[in-house]
Amino acid sequence: MRVARSLVLVALLPLFAACQLLDGPRENASHVGQTRMQGQLTAADGKLLFQPCNEQRSYVVNDTGGTSVLQEAATLADAQGKLFADVRGNIVADSRLDLEQLYRVERSGTACDDPNFKLLILRAAGHSPEWNVKVSGKGMVIDRADQPPLALPYVEEQLGDGRFNLSTEANNQHIELWVAPQRCVDSTTGSVQHMSAELRIDGQVQRGCGYFGGARND
Repeated sequence: MRVARSLVLVALLPLFAACQLLDGPRENASHVGQTRMQGQLTAADGKLLFQPCNEQRSYVVNDTGGTSVLQEAATLADAQGKLFADVRGNIVADSRLDLEQLYRVERSGTACDDPNFKLLILRAAGHSPEWNVKVSGKGMVIDRADQPPLALPYVEEQLGDGRFNLSTEANNQHIELWVAPQRCVDSTTGSVQHMSAELRIDGQVQRGCGYFGGARND
């Protein structure tokens, strides 16, 4: 298996500051002509509607990518919260969204206002114990229960079939984040994300879910 390695240069030291300019969003060739959008999902007259963040207009969702978004939304829907969705597709005739990829769907009324989304390459998180990893062009930040945050540089290794891992060293610990394109349901919130994730620290494995941020368009 051919393994491609790419170094993500981090601005943790002034020496690397100029390299950040080279780390822009990646664009998958299969996504040409499609747009990634975030917004609110609602049901009306037997149809699923998508309203992009900060827009008044809604679009009828046509699940051309077979994402099962209707079933995912129905599972999460309740009388209490709004449904947020992060999707990719095409607006057709100013009235329909041909949806090709579902990155995540969750109960949230504030996700549209996330100021860090566009800067993130990847976010992954899990429970029991709680852990959270945020990856950007400046490195990765690892938050774990009862421990101070770790801000570290990392190396990305592509493994094929959309799988990859990020690895780093800290305090004589070997840390890896393994990610695979696989539907994943958050055990606490019920949110559905498009990737499964494993945080491995010195051989100990903690499982969770993940999604690409706005700085990566795979």
